[in-house]
Amino acid sequence: MGRRKKIVQECERLMDNPEHIRNIAIAAHVDHGKTTLSDNLLAGAGMISEDTAGEQLAMDTKEDEQERGITIDAANVSMTHEYEDTNHLINLIDTPGHVDFGGDVTRAMRAVDGALVVVDAVEGAMPQTETVLRQALREGVKPTLFINKVDRLISELQEGPQEMQERLLAVISDVNELIRGMAENMDDIPTDWTVSVEDGTVGFGSALYKWGVSMPSMQRTGMDFGDIIDLEQADKRDELHERTPLSDVVLDMVCEHFPNPVDAQPRRVPRIWRGDAESELAEDMRLVNEDGEVVFMVTDISMDPHAGEIATGRVFSGTLEKGQELYVSGTAGKNRLQSVGLFMGSEREEVGRVPAGNIASVTGLRDAIAGSTVSSVEMTPFESIEHISEPVITKSVEAKNMDDLPKLIETLQQVAKEDPTIQIEINEDTGEHLISGQGELHLEVITQRIRDNQGIPVITGEPIVVFREQPQQQSREVEGQSPNRHNKFYITVEPLSEDIVDAIQLGEVSMDMPELERREALQEAGMDKDTSQNVEDIHRTNILIDDTKGIQHLNETMELVLEGLQEALDDGPLAAEPVQGALFRLHDAKLHEDTIHRGPA
Repeated sequence: MGRRKKIVQECERLMDNPEHIRNIAIAAHVDHGKTTLSDNLLAGAGMISEDTAGEQLAMDTKEDEQERGITIDAANVSMTHEYEDTNHLINLIDTPGHVDFGGDVTRAMRAVDGALVVVDAVEGAMPQTETVLRQALREGVKPTLFINKVDRLISELQEGPQEMQERLLAVISDVNELIRGMAENMDDIPTDWTVSVEDGTVGFGSALYKWGVSMPSMQRTGMDFGDIIDLEQADKRDELHERTPLSDVVLDMVCEHFPNPVDAQPRRVPRIWRGDAESELAEDMRLVNEDGEVVFMVTDISMDPHAGEIATGRVFSGTLEKGQELYVSGTAGKNRLQSVGLFMGSEREEVGRVPAGNIASVTGLRDAIAGSTVSSVEMTPFESIEHISEPVITKSVEAKNMDDLPKLIETLQQVAKEDPTIQIEINEDTGEHLISGQGELHLEVITQRIRDNQGIPVITGEPIVVFREQPQQQSREVEGQSPNRHNKFYITVEPLSEDIVDAIQLGEVSMDMPELERREALQEAGMDKDTSQNVEDIHRTNILIDDTKGIQHLNETMELVLEGLQEALDDGPLAAEPVQGALFRLHDAKLHEDTIHRGPA
């Protein structure tokens, strides 16, 4: 029996005990050493050879990731670790650090309960460190910190124990300041989620040279920073690795400080699900009940040339089994599960069943997209996964040979399904296929994969930056006339405050909400009471306020006014780019008495 098979059997055995499960993601700024750290953890769990760990980059499973030396897709792996004489099942997701692939990080956070944030000791907390922390806290995921590349402080910067400790403490306080600042506005996040050396929620080490320490490990092994500096300077890195192996330090920290599903789900479910909190379904999710109704949240869709489409995600309640017929939110009919499995890096191992509290990968959910709720009964879906950034760069893609056109359209639809941060649009005037993404690298990777994996030769245009338009100050009152000159509208426009724009983008304010809730949310974001009571429509991040009083027939024509407004906002007045962050006020309207003159014409 192979080693992998043994690990899979051990994982299956531990699946039924949610107290001993940890679902974690590793997140950081680009090149701070996440994938190298993942290699160490895999070697510690006996899944790859210790000798190649750190260079193998086992979680970068695609060729282009190995070539470019960066992680592009989040990769999942399940492993086991013994802590305090009990074996634990750890489901780990290695996420990308490059800003263009931030969507993968957001989606991974929905599936996990803890985030191991990695920071480079020399560079310190960087912009993407702040982003991944925000993504974690918004999903109610608990952070811990690992400071990587400590060997560089000793070998390159030649720092002594005192300087080193000061630098490391500065990194910790920067990270804690970020956590405090973000947790202030979140009522359900415990205030003690800051990290500290004394608690053991901070680890230090070098993923490349496979050694690590934390306060508990120092107490256990009797090593301090002085010993580490001596061994590092004497080039005895192998001895350092043997005396205090990185994988033990990090996996112990994971088992001790990250919540298990039983602790995490009662806190996370109300944050990501707006259904009836008193229902049996809510109770099943809170208790991680494996005998309850199935509730599965899809966080990732990937293509396998043999198995077809694979949906990966978190099982919140019930047990996934082959052959089950399940509903996918927002689509009609049911989908039948063809197989249930676990991811082991690039390989997917089929298992008989996956109970609640685990991360599973299934085939057969043809209607699911990243963000779908899959369940055995019809239910209120989970909140959609809010991606912080919008597409900012657009490229045109066309097939070199006309015969490949149907295949290209199908592939582009598949791309949009796998990665919701990509927008695909077919320009009806020119017949061009436009693909918009988070940056040039994002689009380059997608088009390269269409060429290499699907074998479709494509021609891509130059990348164009996407612009947005916005009013800069309040306008005077402007009279607008209907084409037949019989109806007049008096409108002003002004910029919306950033807080309100943010609230709309984060989904805290929308037209789908009950009016009272929407009013309160707008007032919280800084809109005055009278204005918030007259919101007529929200389109993208623009708001129309109806300030008119007692005008007859206005409700009949309002729909036409909104249609006209939305059309104007999609093609702005300056450069035909979408308008954002504008507040329109309709002050007055003069409408013709005759219905025929108020119609669509």
